[in-house]
Amino acid sequence: MLAEEDVHSFTHEDRPTIGGIRLGAAGLVALANRKTIARRTALIGSASFLDVLLLSPGIHCQQEAAEINGGEYPLTGAMHSAAGWIFRIEIPATFRVEGSFGLFGELLRIEFWASILFLIGITASIVAIVLLVAVFRDWWALGVLGMLMLARVLNACVIKLRHDKYGFKGKKEGNSPCDFLIILSQDRWVRMRGGVDDIKEVAAGLREPGTLESFAVTFAKMPVYCSAALAGNTTTAGSLLLACLLLFSAGILGLSNAAMHSLHMLGRIVSVEGKPVRYEHRLSMVRDMIQETKHTEWTLRMSMITESEVVELKRAIERGRCNDDTRVHVTYCSF
Repeated sequence: MLAEEDVHSFTHEDRPTIGGIRLGAAGLVALANRKTIARRTALIGSASFLDVLLLSPGIHCQQEAAEINGGEYPLTGAMHSAAGWIFRIEIPATFRVEGSFGLFGELLRIEFWASILFLIGITASIVAIVLLVAVFRDWWALGVLGMLMLARVLNACVIKLRHDKYGFKGKKEGNSPCDFLIILSQDRWVRMRGGVDDIKEVAAGLREPGTLESFAVTFAKMPVYCSAALAGNTTTAGSLLLACLLLFSAGILGLSNAAMHSLHMLGRIVSVEGKPVRYEHRLSMVRDMIQETKHTEWTLRMSMITESEVVELKRAIERGRCNDDTRVHVTYCSF
């Protein structure tokens, strides 16, 4: 039977502290339902194995990247087509990119800083691993980091499998130029231009996970929960390092996401061109788009104007009464 002093030697009160502070539950930070990793996945359209070194709260939420759009699949009209066909676009991060504007040179500088921030986050994880091995020799803390990395690896594999390169994207149309008008909520309109095949590729989105992929996603959550449960075995210095790493990485990744003003998917880039144009009335925007594209069927199919208004607009255009200021570089419109 253990003596009373032996029992006391194993109590929590004798655990080393830093300034009287104990951080036995620092691993719980990893369980925070932050969407920064899921948003990063939506912005790049896939996952990289380099992401394994970027540890941030919300690792178990990465598969929610397809839900970043909040269930919004906006109506889209083809302004370049005389038929004016319409569909719903499914790019999860389109609604994030459309809120950022600037000239092309400005966007290049912003993207550069986004990459720098991402590399800083990866460097922080490498430094933390070196400190745990060479300085603190905290193998429990190192094991916790290993569990989080395992979860990142499994999620990255599933994301890559869900981004089916050979899935249905419609018939190849020779990448002919197209001009789309996307209607978002809160009176926001986005104009998207590019090759038809390119837009089909980036608009395909992530498919639903299969049975084995769903099992892998469920299994990937276990290391995150286990890391929180076992984090209490780490030293106080190791717990402090884990907490600082997770919080620092969350901030760095959030800044990197905010600095990304373009999507990078399957070798294609979706970026903002020009500055936003504000219209006082929806009819003014429709009039400018009709005058530029010379097609009206898309407005009727999208229920933006009535047939009688189309007739009046055509007459006004023929008489030259419409605004001659055609905006070739409009990518965002609102009223």
